[in-house]
Amino acid sequence: MRLAIFAPLVLGLSACSTADQTAQESGNAVASTGAAVANAVEQGADSLGNTVSDIAAPVDRNAWIGRWIGVEGTYLVIAKGDGPGRYKLEMQYTLDDKGSFEGTGRDAGIAFRRPDGAQVLRATDGVATGLKYLAGKKDCLTVKPGEGYCRG
Repeated sequence: MRLAIFAPLVLGLSACSTADQTAQESGNAVASTGAAVANAVEQGADSLGNTVSDIAAPVDRNAWIGRWIGVEGTYLVIAKGDGPGRYKLEMQYTLDDKGSFEGTGRDAGIAFRRPDGAQVLRATDGVATGLKYLAGKKDCLTVKPGEGYCRG
């Protein structure tokens, strides 16, 4: 008699456990897929593994060639690279960090990668740089808030 009472209870609990496990596995699969998509976007790749540079033709940003001035000794020099829509960026982007980076012209700006990750240099005004010293400038390029360079 006791077995007849407890059997449905045990079967019900095991069904809940199986449902919880299935839900957990589904959640893990979704999280894993989301992470893979985020990594592909960050690395500039589509779902087939093609890099963005393989998919879209570079855009000329030749009007941006030259020297741009930031704040506290930061600067950006853009020169032509080894092909259409390719650029060489020389920059002092923090008080301690500087380097040369290869960039590719895109609709959004010039895409490049440096030690702090993938970046895009965009045309803005001084206010959009987020830097008080550049606020009145009209012809600027911004990497991210707090990092921008202007002419004149």
